[in-house]
Amino acid sequence: MTLDRHDPEGSIARAARACSNWGRWGEDDVLGTLNFLDGSKRREAAALIRRGVSFSLAQSFDMDGPQKGWRRRTNPVHTMLDTGTDAALGLQGFPHGLGGADDVIAMPLQCSTQWDGLGHIFDHGKAWNGRDAATTVTSEGDLVTGIEHMAPHVAGRGVLLDVGRTIGEEGELPDGFAITEEHLTATAVAQGVTVGRGDIVLVRTGQLARARRDGWGDYAGGPAPGLSFTTAGWLHGTEIAAIATDTWGFEVRPNEFDIAFQPLHQVAIPNIGLLIGEMWDLEALAEDCAADGAYAFWLTAAPLPITGAVGSPVNPIAVK
Repeated sequence: MTLDRHDPEGSIARAARACSNWGRWGEDDVLGTLNFLDGSKRREAAALIRRGVSFSLAQSFDMDGPQKGWRRRTNPVHTMLDTGTDAALGLQGFPHGLGGADDVIAMPLQCSTQWDGLGHIFDHGKAWNGRDAATTVTSEGDLVTGIEHMAPHVAGRGVLLDVGRTIGEEGELPDGFAITEEHLTATAVAQGVTVGRGDIVLVRTGQLARARRDGWGDYAGGPAPGLSFTTAGWLHGTEIAAIATDTWGFEVRPNEFDIAFQPLHQVAIPNIGLLIGEMWDLEALAEDCAADGAYAFWLTAAPLPITGAVGSPVNPIAVK
């Protein structure tokens, strides 16, 4: 896939046409590339569990997160409704000494480790599968492709592509580094792993490790390593089910055009129908993969079945 730096409109249009999956699974489809992840793929993935060791790939959901308020995205606010203090003071009104604690959390659904649903991004007013964005996602939510439809399906073979370790220096890629198809392929070869139909691919850049060491800075919305726009053909042709990165926005920032905003999203979500994850914590998993040389594993990463949502927090679990 090529790009003309001075013509984002034309480059996006060409990539959208070349990579379109509209109609591939019928006009009523609500799963996009998750259709590639079927029962046989899950049976194969289950056989990858050897040691029984598991890794959470989620960042924390708390006030110390990376968000800075862009487009009203804030960090989670956790509030206690009932506490041990209330119980000890006898304020809860329960009999025979029973006490309890309850709490509530308020947060944007995409403030920490999350999936972008199929209703998250549009291309010239069109949502996934060529639907009218205005009638698909309204003030009542995503009326067609709400992320609740994906809740039973996101479990299967995970593959870590640790591009940071393979291509970068000291395990990290610099901000603004565009990961190309050649980088992805070289990483897979170096790790002795394959990527193909139905896989959930995790791309580690090392940016989260840098943010943890140096502070959040502009992690949320600022410069970052990420996938090049030219990987659109690879994302389409490999027939992967989903992809996630350890960065805020999945694709390289600044992007590769003179003037554009998240151009790869515009191709990948509404046209390819690809499930995209962001802000995943891949550090502990990457350390283990580097130690044992096994970069494929069982992965379960179900979104919360929030009716009509266009994204969802997730606590992905990798099991090796």
